Amino acid sequence: MASIQLKPPWPFAHNTNLRNRKRNGAPMKNVRPGIDAAFVERQRQYLVRLRADLIAASDASESDEAELKSQRVDNAAEREEDAQALDALERDGNLVLRDVARLQRVDRALEKIEQGTYGLSDKSGDPIARERLQAVPEALYTLTEEQALEQTR
Repeated sequence: MASIQLKPPWPFAHNTNLRNRKRNGAPMKNVRPGIDAAFVERQRQYLVRLRADLIAASDASESDEAELKSQRVDNAAEREEDAQALDALERDGNLVLRDVARLQRVDRALEKIEQGTYGLSDKSGDPIARERLQAVPEALYTLTEEQALEQTR
């Protein structure tokens, strides 16, 4: 499996007019009700741990695939075992691709925390509900925007 290439998963260019963007080079604090500094710090800590877990899972999957490829043998019985193992790795690869997309969202959420825009949609700048951020800390869009994106995929 090739090494992870991080590309933005968000289909929208960063809107420079979003609320709470940097002014005069200094990041603004999130001033929305329910999104206080303690909440943002808890989310940041969770996202950092999640990022490490996703990277570790990706590295383990790549290591498993490399090990399997190095152990290939030429008899028929072992080729069947290899085929089954490769099928399992392919399914795992699909999970890794999903994890890579999630890792990209986690990275973007961490970036937004640094910018002071965490909790604001990348698409519209509208506030993302605190409950949504608690359930999906890497959320980049409001629930309505995310549902609209899912319908177009």
